[in-house]
Formats: sequence, structure tokens, C-alpha cells
Amino acid sequence: MTKTENLKKLIRDIPDFPKKGIIFKDITPILKDKVAFKEAVDLLFERYKDKNIDFIISIEARGFILGSALAYKLGCGMIPVRKKGKLPYKTRSVTYDLEYGTDTLEMHEDAVSKGDRVLILDDLLATGGTAKAVCDLVKDSGVVIVEIAFMIELEFLKGRAKLKNHPIFTLLTL
Repeated sequence: MTKTENLKKLIRDIPDFPKKGIIFKDITPILKDKVAFKEAVDLLFERYKDKNIDFIISIEARGFILGSALAYKLGCGMIPVRKKGKLPYKTRSVTYDLEYGTDTLEMHEDAVSKGDRVLILDDLLATGGTAKAVCDLVKDSGVVIVEIAFMIELEFLKGRAKLKNHPIFTLLTL
């Protein structure tokens, strides 16, 4: 069995969360398992170790876990993108549609600079709205989006369509 097959086995389905009709893909069993968590981070590291990444832009909240571990291993910085009102300094923001409502994301206005090579990282690609919002958040800053990466992609939701102008990598597809 491959490493990715082992990881897939650990993903837990939580029906009707955060609202009725949604099946939440819970990665906490992967995070809890020291071997599986290491494998997931190592697989991402192998993909990005030679890409000269300056910053990982991690999306709240599970993206922070993956982003921090990968940034440490790559020796680069990690920039948090948080929900509105959670960051202490001046921010830039974007409001976008989710599969179950709307939300606003923010990052510090001085987080990135022209020419920075960034990896946008989150745990899950569903409809693509959150990742597209982060791309919109940085599009005028002159950064180079090396890739947008996810631990899991729910292919049936066709989230890649919203991100078609950027390279995408997913560790696991469901």
C-alpha cells in the first residue's frame, strides 16, 4: 500500500458538518498519527524542496498546521491568512462565497512583496472559493504563486475550475 493510500484510510467523514448536507473530511486522525503526519509533510517537502519558496501562505485553520510544519522543513516563512478581525496589524481583505455561505479572509498588508515566491497551502480543495479568494488577496502584490497545494481534493466538486490560472497540486484525491 502506498503512503497516500495509507493517508486516505485515516480521513474521517463527519456528516452534516458544518451544516446539513455537507460531509466534512476530517484530517485530525492524520495529524494525530505521528507516522502519517510525518509522511504527509515529507511528501509535500519532496515536491517543494527545490522550488525556492520564500513563504507558505497558509489558510485558517488546518492549513496553519500543514503550513507551519512544511515551512519549518523548507526553511521558509509562513504567512497566515485568517478570518476577519483575527490579525492584529493593518490588513487587506477579500470576501468570497463558500459552498455553505460567505466569509472574509485577511492577511497583513505587509505580508508579501513583489517578487516573493509563494506556495498557497490548505488542507482541502472543495469548490475552490477559499483558495481563489487567497489568490485574489495577493494578485496585486506582484508575488509569484509557485503553486496552490492541498492535502485533499474533492474532485466531484470541480474546485480546480476556479483556479485554472494557477498550477495546483493535491496529495490525495477523493
